[in-house]
Amino acid sequence: MTVTSSDERIVVGLMSGTSLDGISAAVVRFGRDPDRRIAYQLLGMSARAYDTSQRDRLSQALVGVTPREYCRLSFDLGDWLADVAIAAIAEAGVGRSSVAAIASHGQTVWHEPGHSTWQFGQPAVIAERTGIDVVSDFRVRDVAAAGQGAPLVPAADALLFAHATEWRALQNLGGIGNVTIVPPGGVLSSTRAFDTGPGVVVIDGVTRMVAPGLSYDVDGRLARNGTPIDAVVRETLEDPYFASPPPKSTGRELFDPAFIARFVERCRQAEPNATAGDLVATAVMLTAASIADAIRRFVPEPVSELIASGGGAENPALVEAIALALPSFTVRRFSDVFFDGEAKEAVAFALLGYLHLVREPGNLPSVTGARGPRILGQLTPA
Repeated sequence: MTVTSSDERIVVGLMSGTSLDGISAAVVRFGRDPDRRIAYQLLGMSARAYDTSQRDRLSQALVGVTPREYCRLSFDLGDWLADVAIAAIAEAGVGRSSVAAIASHGQTVWHEPGHSTWQFGQPAVIAERTGIDVVSDFRVRDVAAAGQGAPLVPAADALLFAHATEWRALQNLGGIGNVTIVPPGGVLSSTRAFDTGPGVVVIDGVTRMVAPGLSYDVDGRLARNGTPIDAVVRETLEDPYFASPPPKSTGRELFDPAFIARFVERCRQAEPNATAGDLVATAVMLTAASIADAIRRFVPEPVSELIASGGGAENPALVEAIALALPSFTVRRFSDVFFDGEAKEAVAFALLGYLHLVREPGNLPSVTGARGPRILGQLTPA
């Protein structure tokens, strides 16, 4: 989409998600169309997978490390984020002086809806390395205003990815799954969203337990060779989170290593001869069933299309399982409709950075339950 407006800004969005697979960056030009709606143009993107050492350090931080390691890791992550931002800017072919800001989500270490949230990855390090202003800590203001602090991507889902005439469900499949229900034309006041439960966090965790040497189920091969254990999926869906109504959000605090270990143990108790493929297929079915269950329980809107994004959208076994769980829906991948789905959340946080710069709210109270619209993020000048 061509952007021409006095409100034009180029913003770099940075995302490190709950799947701990790596960092994605998107360079986006924002502005206004003739009707004053937000328009965007994706200029470039870059992605970098975490190496084993980086992933292990981040994973350990989610369950507790020393204050020294939290301090060091926050600064080191700032360096890693800056590296990917610099690569994305080079890929886009724009000068750093033309970039208005870098919008960094950081890495969520702890998220406790109703009380607090913590994302780190030192913005001062990013600003120092790049010479560009940084907007960070997007979730904090919404939580301070009695909101869930998540999900925040729905603002982008409504403003950038709505269908002109039909309702649309945009399902993110990162470590945690979340769905945005977007009305025709992206009317913000009618947009709803919530976390459906696990995205790939349980699938990846089970894969690492039963297939040493694999960090995730490549191309869904293990799951496709297995048979899901229905009884375990039904039992797991009895967790109170799935039945609680929106607004709601969750994270690795619930779907932690202990949860994954219990899940595997339930599978082995139910089917003592279960193969590695059976266990991974059961984890895939859990994600798909939780999404279908959430839509049946909490989505009365006339939605018939689901667009899947995030790392899980690249797992054909998971996309197929979701389609089977929602037989009346058309299920498509985000990358088949818009652009490379790996950039979607980075684009969403670039939008939140843009909204911060033009002093407009970035949260949707109908989604998070906050007391009202708030300008999100904190600015670290270059």
